Amino acid sequence: MRILLIEDEKRLSNIIKKGFIELGYVVDQAFDGEEGFYLARSESYDVIILDILLPKLDGITVCKQLRDKKIAIPILMLTAKARVEDRVMGLDVGADDYLTKPFEFVELKARVNALLRRNYHQPQSLITIDDLKIDPIKRIVKRNNKHIVLTPKEFSILEFLALHKDEPVTRTQITEHTWDYNFDSFSNVVDVFIATLRKKIDNGYKNKLIHTVHGVGYKISERKR
Repeated sequence: MRILLIEDEKRLSNIIKKGFIELGYVVDQAFDGEEGFYLARSESYDVIILDILLPKLDGITVCKQLRDKKIAIPILMLTAKARVEDRVMGLDVGADDYLTKPFEFVELKARVNALLRRNYHQPQSLITIDDLKIDPIKRIVKRNNKHIVLTPKEFSILEFLALHKDEPVTRTQITEHTWDYNFDSFSNVVDVFIATLRKKIDNGYKNKLIHTVHGVGYKISERKR
């Protein structure tokens, strides 16, 4: 999944980015409120991690302006302020959750995962499609109880398809959610990864789960062909 991290402390921002990249997420960084607001409006994200104390445009204002623009991306606010009224202010302008600094990365990860599950209407962590089971938290994939080894990028693409089960997704949508905004979207790398996923997911099974939607892109579906 794709995260926008708006945090002006570069060392902390880089630590958070590194942690999520190691988990297979895509992370775009912004170091001030104006840049963060621009990226949030112009790119597609699954969750925003937003610091309150930012240069140029503070996090409260960024959050309020995004909600005023009807941008409903889940927002987790980071704050060094421990006062209840400061946290309430963030929730009142549309933030979905908050975390007080300093914090442990494991808690930040858990809160982000909770927002992602809520956003994609997945109350449980396990995603099941026919005999394919995907655990986004443990990053484990099994089909017919057989473990399938995927690279982080392969897992990210499979997870994105699974979260949009039965829905055709374009190559552009896949690249937007699994690569950062500097990626060359005209590359055929998506097709290469899909071909590899088909070998790992569908080879040896009568019921194929990954389908080509001609003129559109791809979808994952348990529909028998």
